[in-house]
Amino acid sequence: MKILIACEESQAVCKEFRKLGHEAYSCDILPCSGGHPEWHIQDDVLKHLDEGWDLMIAHPPCTYLSRAGARWLYPKTILNQERYKKGLEAKEFFFKLLNANIPMIAIENPTPFKIFELPEFTQSIQPFEYGHEFSKKTLLWLKNLPKLKPTNIIEKYKPLLPSNTGGKKRGQKYSNGFVKNQKEASKTFPGVAKAMAEQWHKPEVTQCTLSQNNKKEDGIPPNLKRSGILPKRL
Repeated sequence: MKILIACEESQAVCKEFRKLGHEAYSCDILPCSGGHPEWHIQDDVLKHLDEGWDLMIAHPPCTYLSRAGARWLYPKTILNQERYKKGLEAKEFFFKLLNANIPMIAIENPTPFKIFELPEFTQSIQPFEYGHEFSKKTLLWLKNLPKLKPTNIIEKYKPLLPSNTGGKKRGQKYSNGFVKNQKEASKTFPGVAKAMAEQWHKPEVTQCTLSQNNKKEDGIPPNLKRSGILPKRL
């Protein structure tokens, strides 16, 4: 298959598909850091959507869409109009990827603000479902692809990203996280990248559309759900 990994400079997903013999290319406005510039398109991905791809996996920027940025979008509970405008631009970019003329599409992003009215996601995944000792809820919007199945569930994990850091002064539960910057936080975990390649390089006959959301079966063993190992999904 000819595969486009949009908005990826790390080449984590690209290299996993290459291992399976596919013609995969990463694309980003930044130079690649994955060591294979011959597999990288350094350009605006929107210029390359109509080049005969069979599958696209996209990681669009989430800075202005993510619910994690609430304190900047609503400083003092008032909508920041400048940031809201940037969020609308990010939404437009998201939809251009989602509506691309490519047979199979997967888009990943964190939980967005409701104000931007993104479509219902197909499923949510966590790094600890794919062999990593971290939690970082990520949403997937899938078109003509099966839901991603967990490959190696880790029972003990810690938050990857900072959480409620202001609560430290108030004696509340908080986490400083384990990443130093946004670029580091946005990189795809190797276990997730491998699962995408292995499960999507030959898609199953039964496939998901955007109407099949995360409330349905997600492949996680029922015994682990009952034991309370997995966090509550919002």
